[in-house]
Formats: sequence, C-alpha cells, structure tokens
Amino acid sequence: MIVRVAWLSVALFLGGCFGGEQESGRRTAETTTHGAVSTQSSSEAEPCPVTRPNGNLPPGETSTSGSRYLGNGALWTELYPNPFRPRPEDVHADGSIVLKVPWWRGVIGRLTIAGRRLDGDAPPASAWIPTGYGRRGFQSTAVTYPTPGCWEVTGRAGGANLTFISLILAPA
Repeated sequence: MIVRVAWLSVALFLGGCFGGEQESGRRTAETTTHGAVSTQSSSEAEPCPVTRPNGNLPPGETSTSGSRYLGNGALWTELYPNPFRPRPEDVHADGSIVLKVPWWRGVIGRLTIAGRRLDGDAPPASAWIPTGYGRRGFQSTAVTYPTPGCWEVTGRAGGANLTFISLILAPA
C-alpha cells in the first residue's frame, strides 16, 4: 500500500510537470543510421527528457495532424503521448507494464529492442518481437517495462538504430 501511494505521489507530481505541449527545454533521442548521427536539443534540468516526435513518417503511412512518429530514414516508430499512463490491463501481476510498440524497417535486418531505466534501478526492458513480418517494413512488437519510470528504448536493424525516451507512469 505504501509503495502504491508513493508511486501515485510521483505520478501526480510528474504529471503536473509535463502537462501541455512544450517546445523548448527538451531532449530528444539520438538517432543513428549507418554511422550518421543527429541529436536534438536537450536540457539537463528535465527529470525525464522525453523524446518528441519528429514527424518523419514511415513508408506508406499518412498523418493529417498531430503526428506521433519518430524516424530517421531507416527505422521508425510511433511514440506514446508523454507522460504515458498505461491502462490497468497493460499491467501484469508483478507490476510490469507491457505496451504495444509499432516499428517500421526501411533496412533489411532482424529488429532487436533494448531498454533501460534512466531515473532509477530496474531490470532492463524486454521485447516480444513476433516473426512473420518479412525482412523489412512494418513490425509489430510489445515492450515490457519492469517498473514505471523514465525509459530509454533503442531499436536496431540492419546496422541502423533509433532511440527514444518515454516517461511511463503508474496506472491510475
């Protein structure tokens, strides 16, 4: 019970800190494609420097407004709203949070996903990456976050990397 109250307090505090669309003072992830690196603006004062979408649409996708896509020309994903509060059905009995994460591969290669918590100790995030999606194109996945918190996730395929940071809150 005490742990649940503590997480709720943290979630309420962080929810107030990250409300609204803020364009300045943010850090977004580094993206790497075959050795080319680009980093976006950052602020060391931010408790969780969440990645904002860059609007780079994956092949075959269209967006009319409010794009949540992040991509670098080789890999793409759709970001959660940040901070993200999972639904109760996304939380397992052990407290881990499992979220679907779509990926698109513009390069040929098997997708791997790794994640680490930035704001505290936790086991690494793990991913379920089903087979049957071909060597490139869309790839359905599910990422398991062992705890709520600030998480850095990196997808890799065919020599390309795409990294994003998300703040995963405890469910309400």
